[in-house]
Amino acid sequence: MLAVFWLVLAVAPLCGREHKKREEYGVSFSTEIAAPESEVLQAVEAVVDDGIIQGSFEYNKDKYIERATAAPSSPLFAQWKDPGTVFYKTRAKVLAPAHFKETGDEGTLAVRYVVQSRDPGKTILRIDAVFVEDFRRTVHPSDGSVEGAEYKDIQDHVDALELQKSQAQQGEKHRQEELARQALEHKSEENEAVALAAAQTSVQGLEKHVQDLRRQAERVIKAPGAQLKSAPFHTASNLKSLETGTEVVIVIATPYWYGVETEDGQHGWIHREQLELLP
Repeated sequence: MLAVFWLVLAVAPLCGREHKKREEYGVSFSTEIAAPESEVLQAVEAVVDDGIIQGSFEYNKDKYIERATAAPSSPLFAQWKDPGTVFYKTRAKVLAPAHFKETGDEGTLAVRYVVQSRDPGKTILRIDAVFVEDFRRTVHPSDGSVEGAEYKDIQDHVDALELQKSQAQQGEKHRQEELARQALEHKSEENEAVALAAAQTSVQGLEKHVQDLRRQAERVIKAPGAQLKSAPFHTASNLKSLETGTEVVIVIATPYWYGVETEDGQHGWIHREQLELLP
């Protein structure tokens, strides 16, 4: 009797562990994804439409279940009444898929995806998978392999979308920086053009002013000619005879006499009345 008692005590924990292991079947997969609902919906739609069910297979050589199709609903699941967007993917005529408890016949494999928004940057994803035999209508719960594999595929799609968004943002940032650089360069060119135009205008004005001053300083000898004097006096000695029309430049001005320079560089004095402006 004592031996039987100890045997019962030894077997009891083993029975408990086996029962706990069986409870792992049929437990829904649920996780939070750090991405907006729109991106998760886009990723789930891509996975639902990819034609395969990950995490299970019919034969050992297979990697996954093929020829799966998206469906608006599935009778293998109770109607979803809670908030969220629901997707289904099914495959009929599956022969004893792996990772479903005690399968041994042909039936339909269905996966349900529920997407629920938590906040602008976080989304709840729930995935359930079930296999139902066609003949006996026996329901076989999943051990989580399908849910986990499908989630990984969805997460990969979300990561790809996030990468694309990041690259697009970087591209837009670089584009804006390039536009700003071009605008700054264009503005600099405009400023240089304005400064150059102002300088040219200033130079032209200065040249005109010089020309005006020179014109005011230039005179020609009236008819019948004049004598270039050595001093501003009529009695001063003559330095040179200047013919009518000879051009001179005024260097010094007095009330009656101009100190002038001739074209050959000689300096002297001529009375004002003997000079006139250039024609």
